[in-house]
Amino acid sequence: MEWFEAIILGLVQGLTEFLPVSSSGHLVIGREILGVEESGDLVFEVAVHAATVLSTIVVFRHQIWSLLKGLFRFKYNDETDYILKICVSMIPVFIIGVFFKSFVEGLFGSILVVGIALMMTALLLFLSDMASNPRRQLQNQVNTYRNGISYWQALAVGIGQAFAVVPGLSRSGTTISVGLICGVRRDVMAQFSFLMVLVPILGEAFLQVVGGEMTGSSIGVLPVVLGFVSAFLSGLFACKVMIALVKKAKLTWFALYCAIVALCIFLFS
Repeated sequence: MEWFEAIILGLVQGLTEFLPVSSSGHLVIGREILGVEESGDLVFEVAVHAATVLSTIVVFRHQIWSLLKGLFRFKYNDETDYILKICVSMIPVFIIGVFFKSFVEGLFGSILVVGIALMMTALLLFLSDMASNPRRQLQNQVNTYRNGISYWQALAVGIGQAFAVVPGLSRSGTTISVGLICGVRRDVMAQFSFLMVLVPILGEAFLQVVGGEMTGSSIGVLPVVLGFVSAFLSGLFACKVMIALVKKAKLTWFALYCAIVALCIFLFS
């Protein structure tokens, strides 16, 4: 991977992470367009995902600090409740990471897998828009759980995140769609969706560093660093804009985009 290719792919990651269109799928598509060979590991993908997670931390720093302060009051409060629900949501992706890591890594070499997964993303987004009609949203406002989400809803969203390790199946799109279908309000899901991914991705990046996989990668250190910086800076720019867009815009438009990209993959791959 050349240095300019790493920068471009980092930009792709940063700009698509906060839209329900699958950043990992777009990384695979970007590789195909640029002619970048598959490295056989996920070091670059983990690095650029960690970069956008870091930009998420910067944007949500006040909310995260508030959660941590509430946690260390050592009593069950709104902050503790929210953190515990995030922990529940991480259980399914932890299971996938422990038992199916090699299988998931193999999926990143197939552009057809991305096409199929993008079609599934489109279907989920379309169904979630149907589920979040005004009448349903009014009912949800009356019957709210603490912090706007229950433990079973958090687990359901976590299962969606576990399936979204497949490239092309948007993590944000899947988690937000599952949440809306389960009755969670869109404004609640927009924040919960981005905060629930912080620990899994940063944990994976930490394991890559501790295990020496970053230095042993066939990609090289410089492209990984450049991709990280590129993804972080573009993520900072995109985070506030894209999250606001996801909250207000109809997800059907993103569903249409995913379907078009998938059809292009089927036609030209």
